[in-house]
Amino acid sequence: MKAEKVASHIVNWLKDYATKAKVNGFVIGISGGIDSAVTSTLCAKTGLVVLCVEMPIHQAKSHVSRAQEHIAQLKERFENVSAVSVDLTPVFEEFKTEVSLDGTPEAVDMALANTRARLRMTTLYYHAGLLGLLVAGTGNRVEDFGVGFYTKYGDGGVDLSPIADLLKSEVYKLGEYLQVPNSIMVAAPSDGLFGDARSDEDQIGANYDELEWAMQMDAEGKTIEDFKNRQKEVFNIFKRYNTANKHKMLPIPVCKIPKDYI
Repeated sequence: MKAEKVASHIVNWLKDYATKAKVNGFVIGISGGIDSAVTSTLCAKTGLVVLCVEMPIHQAKSHVSRAQEHIAQLKERFENVSAVSVDLTPVFEEFKTEVSLDGTPEAVDMALANTRARLRMTTLYYHAGLLGLLVAGTGNRVEDFGVGFYTKYGDGGVDLSPIADLLKSEVYKLGEYLQVPNSIMVAAPSDGLFGDARSDEDQIGANYDELEWAMQMDAEGKTIEDFKNRQKEVFNIFKRYNTANKHKMLPIPVCKIPKDYI
């Protein structure tokens, strides 16, 4: 990948979009992961206003420290970057007192995990509204169009997606070029939605290199019968997530009313 050209292309795309939208810049949630680090650095390179928002909710200490390290580095490198920390833990805990927690433990855990992402989305749009900013998404191509590994109307609720056409491996290459802190470059990818350090691989059952392979095989029209052993397992994982999360990747269905009914 020609990292310099890719970075320059994305930065110009961001500037052009913001100019046409008549906004001041971008707001982005910083998680301590590679995707938000790369996206925020690209936004910073536009020279427009960039607000980095840290939004811990019972966050693992390693995630918090990496997020803070990245924000400090960005502020040192770019004068147009500012940051705010919004502790959403009290909001999250109060929310839990007002809703029913009936259901299987697995269902409750997942519903609350998605609630964390949606609280963060609300916080980002609050700041975007105050300052005339666009919410920049951090999803990559594997997450957004492969396995649908994001929360609908949570981290999937954004105004534009600068890195959604890049595979995870390409995001890492771009991160190296953009001088993302090494602590982030070597950390296991994690969505941080469960209050612990579990990785994306722990949840999905396959790593991103494997998922990229499966995504390519699927694009080539391969089926489960074409593989054996671990490859078969990985391909099955990919297809299961891709099928189950298709509702996230397709436009919202609209019930069309026959013209003679109106």
